Amino acid sequence: MKELVTTNYSVSTLVAGVDEVGRGCLFGPVVAAAVILPDEALLELKRAKIKDSKQLTNVGRRRFDLMIRQVALDYQIGYCSAAEIDRINIFQASLLAMRRAVTRLKLRPSLCLVDGKWAIPDLEIPQQSIIKGDEQVLAIAAASILAKVWRDELILRLAKKYPEYGLEANKGYGTARHLLALKEYGPSRHHRRSFRPCRE
Repeated sequence: MKELVTTNYSVSTLVAGVDEVGRGCLFGPVVAAAVILPDEALLELKRAKIKDSKQLTNVGRRRFDLMIRQVALDYQIGYCSAAEIDRINIFQASLLAMRRAVTRLKLRPSLCLVDGKWAIPDLEIPQQSIIKGDEQVLAIAAASILAKVWRDELILRLAKKYPEYGLEANKGYGTARHLLALKEYGPSRHHRRSFRPCRE
């Protein structure tokens, strides 16, 4: 993995890192986070060896989640429900979730660094899309962690209501047990019915 970098922007520039998680799941919302970190927090997190959420354990993600929320100037979550995903498709829903996260920030960033190759539509803030940004830019990695922990906690709460799908283990992804449960019980109201395993 490349060493995560801070930014080259001036101290007075508020830069928001933006990322989404849960795009490939069969169950639950797609969730995005936007986070603005002060320069001193960027250095602190870098020294703590922060990584993007996919390369951390659950324990590591929770540790960094707490650290990020304690030091952030501002952070917000945005999401699109399964019903919205079915209505507008997962690609558009991912972008909408990120837009919601950014527009909920109390501080208006001067620039948004967005994970991926696509710009967020209708965002009245300058933005830069960065492919694999969660592996390269610390602010985006921080956003990926906030989004992942928030979504995982939601799925764990829903797992108690829908124990048959094994959500506590698969977090909504299409594991073998999850697919078998879909065949036996059918989809719940939180499943993405536009996704093929849920349709079938």
